Amino acid sequence: MTDDEAAPAAASEQGSRNLVMRVAAALVLAPVAIALAYMGGVAWSLLVTLAAAGLFAEWLVVTGLGRELRIVVPGVVALLLAGLCLMAGRIDAALIVLAVGAVVVALTSGARRNWAIAGLLYAAAAEIASVLLRLDTAKGFAALMFVLLIVWVTDIGGYFAGRSIGGPKLWMRVSPKKTWAGAVGGFVASLLVAAGFAASEIGSTGPLLMLVSAVLSVVSQLGDLFESAVKRRFGVKDSSHLIPGHGGLMDRLDGFVAAVIVAAIFGFLRGGADGVGRGLMVW
Repeated sequence: MTDDEAAPAAASEQGSRNLVMRVAAALVLAPVAIALAYMGGVAWSLLVTLAAAGLFAEWLVVTGLGRELRIVVPGVVALLLAGLCLMAGRIDAALIVLAVGAVVVALTSGARRNWAIAGLLYAAAAEIASVLLRLDTAKGFAALMFVLLIVWVTDIGGYFAGRSIGGPKLWMRVSPKKTWAGAVGGFVASLLVAAGFAASEIGSTGPLLMLVSAVLSVVSQLGDLFESAVKRRFGVKDSSHLIPGHGGLMDRLDGFVAAVIVAAIFGFLRGGADGVGRGLMVW
C-alpha cells in the first residue's frame, strides 16, 4: 500500500474508533442525564451547576485564561453559589450572585475582559435556563426531554447525513467537516421528534411543535458553529479531553446550551418563571 492509499485508510480507521468511543460515551452519559432530569429538583440542579462551572473553566482554557486563578476562582464560585440559590428556589439571589461574579471577573481579567465575561455569561445562561425549564412540575420534564432529544437527533442526523451524502460545506472556514447535507439531515430528524411528541399528546398540536422544533434545531446547529468559531479563533481543536470521543463539555454541550437558552426564553415569555415548561410545550 502506498502512502497516498494509507492516509485515507488511517483516517477512516481513526474515524471508526472515534465513532465507537462517541457511542460508548453516549450510552453511559445519556441515561444518567435522563435519570437526573426525571428526578429534577436538587439532583438536576446539581448536575447543571457542575456542568456550568465546567463550561466556564473550559471556556477560559480555550481563550488562554485557564491558568489565571484570579479569573477562574470568582467565576466558578459565582456559578456554584448561584446553583445553590437555584436549588433553594431563589432565582433573584442567583442573578445577584452572578452579577457580582461578573463584576469581579471583569475587574481581574485585564485585556481579555470581554472574553472572560462572555464565558461567565455563557455558562450562567445555560445554568439558569436548564433549571428554569425543569422547574415546571407539570411540563418541566417533558420540555427538557423535548430540547434534549432535538439536540441529540440533530447531532446524530447531521453526522450520518453528512458522512453518507457529503457535498458542499456548511461553513468551511469555521467547521470544515460540516456539510449542508448534514445540516438538513439534522433538521429533518428534529421534526420527527416533534411529530412523536405531538402524536403522544405530550405537547401542543403538531404544526406548532414542529415550528418550535425547527427553530431549536437551527439554534442548536448555530450553537455548535459558535463554539467552533471560538475554538478556531484561539487555535484550539477540543475544549478538553474529558469525554472520550467527544472532547470536553463545551464540545458536547454547545448545541444544548444554545437550544436550552432559546427554549427557556420562549417558555418564560409565555409562562413566566414558574411555567417555562408549559410555556414551551403548550401553545
